[in-house]
Amino acid sequence: MKKRILLLGSGELGKEFVIAAQRLGQEVIAVDRYDNAPAMQVADHREVIDMLDGDQLDLVVQKYHPDFIVPEIEAIRTSRLYDFENNGISVVPSAKAVNYTMNRKQIRDLAAKELGLKTANYLYATSLEELKEAVARVGMPCVVKPLMSSSGKGQSTIRHEREMDNAWFNAQQKGRGDAIEVIVEAFVPFVYEFTLLTVTQSNGETLFCPPIGHRQANGDYQESWQPVAMSDNVLQKSQAMARKVTSALEGNGLWGVEFFVTADDVIFSELSPRPHDTGMVTLGNTQNLNEFELHCRAILGLPIPEIRLEKKGASAVVLSPFESDRFIFEGIEQGMMDSYSDVRVFGKEIARKGRRMAVAISWENEKSETMESIIDRAKKCSQSIVLKES
Repeated sequence: MKKRILLLGSGELGKEFVIAAQRLGQEVIAVDRYDNAPAMQVADHREVIDMLDGDQLDLVVQKYHPDFIVPEIEAIRTSRLYDFENNGISVVPSAKAVNYTMNRKQIRDLAAKELGLKTANYLYATSLEELKEAVARVGMPCVVKPLMSSSGKGQSTIRHEREMDNAWFNAQQKGRGDAIEVIVEAFVPFVYEFTLLTVTQSNGETLFCPPIGHRQANGDYQESWQPVAMSDNVLQKSQAMARKVTSALEGNGLWGVEFFVTADDVIFSELSPRPHDTGMVTLGNTQNLNEFELHCRAILGLPIPEIRLEKKGASAVVLSPFESDRFIFEGIEQGMMDSYSDVRVFGKEIARKGRRMAVAISWENEKSETMESIIDRAKKCSQSIVLKES
């Protein structure tokens, strides 16, 4: 039963995955471009490499001979994963899934052109001139994103022509990998957006977690809550789309599938082939199994009899207001005064302005408590925690 798992990327999501894997007796090697990343602090082994360098990836795989390779971030030479898969290593969820979802062009074309899912109107651009032409055709407001990035890095909203130059520069400077191409998306006038955590299994049917609502700012989530209220029609449409796209990408594991809900339709937005940041709300035991436990069970082929909502919950992030490698947290004790809230400090050794450093999680104190009240308590808990330079 004991397997060797090579985790590519060692952030806060990877850290929780390592904890879930080790509770099931697995061996984990945490890899990242810098030492003592959060997942490294709880893994069996650590390696520091440039994951965009295929030769360095080869050396790590040859050193450890893993049973599974589990990517946690986008900045990986993903084309190498096909070779590893062909050599008998299980890539999670699959080499195809990781390659498609790490590149917005591949996943968007798959969803819109091959699978016929409804998406925002979009075009691509490989130069500033092409960007201006794409904006003119798509219309303003619109959103410009690097093909490879996450958590809003390199993303800009264009409302005026004067913002185009900065949007192009931002995408080139802050995107991940070496792709210069960007996607220009029409702005969707959504009523709300949500994440549908979807679990695909080798020995069972596709399962869905209760949907998670979230609020974003600057392309990154600020609060999330579970469950988000929606009609049966919206839920069924989103589940059908999630089942269709994950089936096409193949493989086993947990996926974060994002949707926009407009006044009259459900629109596919993005997909991550791994636990999702908004899903950290499940660390508050909102479900019988949190998203990291589900990911681990699906990878290992262990039974998941059902996914059951246990209670309402919410999460709110703690962001750094500055850049420093010398800082302390203040106010954690105050945040923990609420017996229906908890705090997770990620253990990142370098703070950057706007970087996610911790998360506050709250859950219902009685069945009659409203979701608005739970979200408010999570926000108050997160706001009580302050980073101070030391």
